[in-house]
Amino acid sequence: MGAKFVARMYDSDAADAWKAAVDAQLVEISRTHSLEPFTGRCSMILQFYFQRPKSHLRTSGAVKDSAPGPHTSKPDLDNLAKLVLDRITRNGRFWGDDAQVDMLAIGKEWAKAGEAGGVLVTIRQGT
Repeated sequence: MGAKFVARMYDSDAADAWKAAVDAQLVEISRTHSLEPFTGRCSMILQFYFQRPKSHLRTSGAVKDSAPGPHTSKPDLDNLAKLVLDRITRNGRFWGDDAQVDMLAIGKEWAKAGEAGGVLVTIRQGT
């Protein structure tokens, strides 16, 4: 059993904005899907996407050759993961505690030119 959901982040520099965006998406998922909270172990994949700053883009909108490839700047992956796991736990509709997550894979990269940032969350129960 797996599910994929995207929470959009509107201001990647403000943790409060990230929390609000994740919370809003969790509420929407809870309204549109009838989910029972996981009672056992689960695994999780978090893939974060960050909107490229204008300095990475040409006037045409294409990414400059000089723009960085991998996203190796702040924020740190562990802080990003903690924020999402804590918000899911606080929501209370997905699991009782994030201690139930026994495998966590995390990545971050630049979003495609012109696309907003966000996080793709995949949770698999009992894997």
